[in-house]
Amino acid sequence: MLFDTHAHYDSNQFKDDRMEVLAALPQAGVGLVVNPGCDLATSRTAVELSETFPYVYAAVGVHPGDCADWQDSWLSELEQLAREHQKVRAIGEIGLDYYWKDNPPRDLQKHVFHAQMDLAEQLNLPIIVHDREAHGDCLEAVQAHPNITGVYHCYSGSLEDAKTLVNMGWMLSFTGVVTYKNARKALEVLEWLPLDRIMIETDSPYLSPEPFRGKRNDSRHVYRVAETIALVKNLTVAEVVEATTQNGCRFFGIQKPE
Repeated sequence: MLFDTHAHYDSNQFKDDRMEVLAALPQAGVGLVVNPGCDLATSRTAVELSETFPYVYAAVGVHPGDCADWQDSWLSELEQLAREHQKVRAIGEIGLDYYWKDNPPRDLQKHVFHAQMDLAEQLNLPIIVHDREAHGDCLEAVQAHPNITGVYHCYSGSLEDAKTLVNMGWMLSFTGVVTYKNARKALEVLEWLPLDRIMIETDSPYLSPEPFRGKRNDSRHVYRVAETIALVKNLTVAEVVEATTQNGCRFFGIQKPE
């Protein structure tokens, strides 16, 4: 049973067939999905989807690219969603993104990131971290919150940073990017990374793996990530699927379905 630990079914790219795609997942071998929010509206949608499908869980949070209008009062709504809905299992997707020049100012991104990590600590929830071209600042930020744990989704950092995060008790998650020809850095990290620290994801509708690259992604393609990791670590696909599902269940506090 595959566990797609990061997929955005709240995206407008699924507006025409969202329910049909989600309903088809178990038959395709995908038994669990976590849908993180990126702002208040998508966080609410993530919660609604988690209450519609028994195998879908939610995370709530404000993405660094979506924090331009941030108000500290938003924390109260995120807290309410997390406290009132038991299928909210993390605060996310949160973090830092320095890739896009028109993203909110870095100081604002940092403020929003720290505020949401404080909320996660208060709620005793893990966090889902988005780190794009902000590796140093992102690591410094999470190190300032030693009482929380989390996962770096779509890990793109160095092997050195990966070792630091593992020593902190963190998880690293990988997408279809590992199937691309230029994925050398991620594969180097995977070669070293202990199996019990790996999770897999699609980041749907983005980052479709080969041979689906360029098309809309969904959880039915997460098996390609597992296949690539199996090759890198000289394991069977079944071993990778079992381990990553167990890891995801442990991380999010989800009982593995029969």
